[in-house]
Amino acid sequence: MEHVAIMRKSWGLTKKILSGQKKIESRWYKTKYPPWDKIKKGETVYFKDSGEPVTIKTEVENVIQFSDLTPLKIKQILFKYGPGDGLGIKDIPNFFKRFKHKKYCILVFLKNPKKIKSFNIDKTGFGMMSAWISIDDVDEIKIKL
Repeated sequence: MEHVAIMRKSWGLTKKILSGQKKIESRWYKTKYPPWDKIKKGETVYFKDSGEPVTIKTEVENVIQFSDLTPLKIKQILFKYGPGDGLGIKDIPNFFKRFKHKKYCILVFLKNPKKIKSFNIDKTGFGMMSAWISIDDVDEIKIKL
């Protein structure tokens, strides 16, 4: 499978992926959403900032899924994996507040980030608010110019 991850532009995380400062993409949920049980080692993730074209391609090095989260487990995950997720120690309390009621976390370990020729996607059928799209081939949703 191939995946498109849509990032909150204001957080500036795509720059951190390209620089290698962010080696993990985390997704936190109250219920299971993609890429839960849909992503595996060796697959490709494309990244885009919201409202922008896709500009980055990475490989999946590993995936870890956590369920039945409690505030304590969430703190442990943030302190253990936060730096790889591009978080500084001082950022962790803010992210803990944001995630403390979540029940699921998926960590996608990234390798070989590359800037690619940009392209836009058509999210029709995935929901306009989708923040992660899993498909057989990204060409299926590329907007042809």
